[in-house]
Amino acid sequence: MSNNVPQIGDADVFDSIAPDDLWCVDKLILAKKLGYLCGPAGIVPPSPGQYVVRPIMNLKMMSRGASIQYLDSDSIPDGYFWCEIFTGRHLSFDYHWGKQILAVEGFRNDPFERLDRFSQWNKIEEEFKLPKILQDVADRYIFFNVEVIGKKVIEVHFRYNDDFANHNATTIIPIWKDEFYSSPAGDRLGFLLK
Repeated sequence: MSNNVPQIGDADVFDSIAPDDLWCVDKLILAKKLGYLCGPAGIVPPSPGQYVVRPIMNLKMMSRGASIQYLDSDSIPDGYFWCEIFTGRHLSFDYHWGKQILAVEGFRNDPFERLDRFSQWNKIEEEFKLPKILQDVADRYIFFNVEVIGKKVIEVHFRYNDDFANHNATTIIPIWKDEFYSSPAGDRLGFLLK
């Protein structure tokens, strides 16, 4: 991808997604179609334990509202769902008309404390074969992105990863406002590039 492309978020591309493909951005339906153990508010997990709890849809991105919780009853808010926890590397892959063009790996200081905070992202040389149901969708869109934990797709985006779009760095380190001064939003200031 060439430099000087616009920053883009999920809300920017939402209206361009065909109605029949909207299931991809509904994280609960995505998880069900991929065969994961999961359910919405109102459905009690089959056994007590730790689960990842997330909004069913989150166009504001960056895992806002996601957390690891111990569940033994129907205790999550409407609009959220629970899912089994996956372990392993957190990877993000970009596709252009269904062909992979970028792979990056994210690192967290504490992978169970803040699911919305990464301490570093590195470009990597790794291929990821999309599940057929996602490859069929990716082939129809100019850009398609999946996030993966331990080879399990956890999110789909109909956009490219703009964090790596306008520079040649192979590593980026997010800088967060609340790491330097109090901020109720805790928004990212930007990145250090390496």
